[in-house]
Amino acid sequence: MHPILGDFKLSMAKAKNNTYDESKIKTLSSLEHIRLRSGMYIGRLGDGTNLDDGIYILIKEVIDNSIDEFIMGNGSKIVVQVEEDRVKVRDYGRGIPLGKVIDCVSIINTGAKYNDDVFQFSVGLNGVGTKAVNALSEYFRVVSFREGKFFEAIFERGNLKKKRQGKAEKESDGTYVEFVPDKEIFGTYKYNFEFIDQRIWNYAYLNSGLTLYLNKQKYESKNGLLDLLDSEVGETTIYDIGYFKNEKVEFAFAHTNTYGENYFSFVNGQYTSDGGTHQSAFREGFLKGVNEFYKKNYSGVDARDGLAGAIAIKLQNPVFESQTKNKLGNTEIRTWLVNEVKSGVVDFLHKNSDAAKKLEDKIITNEKLRKELNAVKKEAREAAKKIALKIPNLKDCKYHLGDKKGEDSMIFITEGLSASGSIVSARDVYTQAVFSLRGKPFNVCGKNRTAIYKNEELFNLMMALGIENDVETLRYGKLVIATDADYDGFHIRNLLLTFFLSFFEELVTAGRVYILETPLFRVRNKKITRYCYSEKERDEAFSEISSPEITRFKGLGEISPKEFGQFIGDGIKLVKVSIKSIKDIPDTLEFFMGKNTPTRRSFIMENLV
Repeated sequence: MHPILGDFKLSMAKAKNNTYDESKIKTLSSLEHIRLRSGMYIGRLGDGTNLDDGIYILIKEVIDNSIDEFIMGNGSKIVVQVEEDRVKVRDYGRGIPLGKVIDCVSIINTGAKYNDDVFQFSVGLNGVGTKAVNALSEYFRVVSFREGKFFEAIFERGNLKKKRQGKAEKESDGTYVEFVPDKEIFGTYKYNFEFIDQRIWNYAYLNSGLTLYLNKQKYESKNGLLDLLDSEVGETTIYDIGYFKNEKVEFAFAHTNTYGENYFSFVNGQYTSDGGTHQSAFREGFLKGVNEFYKKNYSGVDARDGLAGAIAIKLQNPVFESQTKNKLGNTEIRTWLVNEVKSGVVDFLHKNSDAAKKLEDKIITNEKLRKELNAVKKEAREAAKKIALKIPNLKDCKYHLGDKKGEDSMIFITEGLSASGSIVSARDVYTQAVFSLRGKPFNVCGKNRTAIYKNEELFNLMMALGIENDVETLRYGKLVIATDADYDGFHIRNLLLTFFLSFFEELVTAGRVYILETPLFRVRNKKITRYCYSEKERDEAFSEISSPEITRFKGLGEISPKEFGQFIGDGIKLVKVSIKSIKDIPDTLEFFMGKNTPTRRSFIMENLV
């Protein structure tokens, strides 16, 4: 066949296959759509190693329905059981109306959350939550108990398999839900009980009077957000925790001797990890309250440095910036919320003269340190100008936070130019930047903030990240520590984490800091290549591939750019750096990164392998 004629026929065949007509239009059922586009409903899938992974969102959606019952004055106990991959939740609310049980867990836009007479401050996904759990579970069972009767329905991947009803005279009213997340959707996963424990405690703090149980452990709070903040910063506070509560807003605050600001914000019980209007209004209201009480004009930096705060509000029509509700967007609440916070802060300071004196001392100290720091900053800027107009060792990307694709941006912080070479060659130049360290960074444990301005490399890193003056000017969505999987690499990782946790811990608590996972081994023959992230995966690959060759990657520089591209592309494996409680940070850093104490030497000798 003539080559041109052959190409013409091939292009015609492709055109025929790409025809856009009635046959290409598909109508999916609501549950099919959830399974096909699960990210629209629960965010990321994940394997259970991240607090925001889908398996935890499924638990959250079921418990949210039980919380809604409590908020409306029905049932003061919720029992949760998690056994391997099976989750069971029993509440003692009103129970789903028996004739609508199947509809409420399988038909989108069906539920009572659209009726303000029934649910005024709903925390769930407005009629989507349990449908998403049902659709994404290989087994889903719901039982409603009402007035001595029950209705039960069992589903598999959203398809009804069995239903029955009858008498249940010994059962209290309420709803029971049991489910197993679908391995076809989630793959291999495992629940981390620390993450579930954290969520259950949040429910307890936000709902005084409610008792929750997780595998027989009891959770309850008498003082709401005051208890939450006490658990987070506890004995590290400079003065007693300030607290305010009315029908629509509750907040608590205190200062510690750490740097930066830390907030825990909630809307209708939903933890808003990225803050939003309510968190911004709290910050503004706090500053106005301080200035009104002291009759001064303190700057926000001085008044809030070291501040830990928690705020929860109730809204009938919250507007979130994503389906997973991480950031509140309602602008109309700002004015009244600023005023509520301002009056609450002023009232607390009037009633607590000792706290008022200690807070003023803290602000004056912050002001003094800031002025000293500004002098050091000026010297650092002048020194930086002499080195170069551009930040040394930074390969920047096109998009940053604030741009349309800015949330997808990330910066890899690597050790040495050789380690960063593969990343620079394989990266996406639009969303992935690289900053190369020259070696082991300076250990800032126990140092004050001026130390990072006097250290050229840490100053350049801070400038590259855009956080010289405020973490709100951060330039990248993710800060990714990419070091070799050896002792030097782990040491550099710890030094970087010490830097972030000492001076910019809010970046960690906001979920911005990650560790890049790269393969330790490559197992291959002429036909198959498999990359392994652990010795177990290596051994499994070795037994499954005939006549294999094994390569141990000692450093990132050993992986060629062609190979490396797949490890920082769509399949990138990132481990989010998370902390259980910010009050433990100073002691933990001092133990591991402080002076070489006998206690640490003993610990190392006892745990040395």
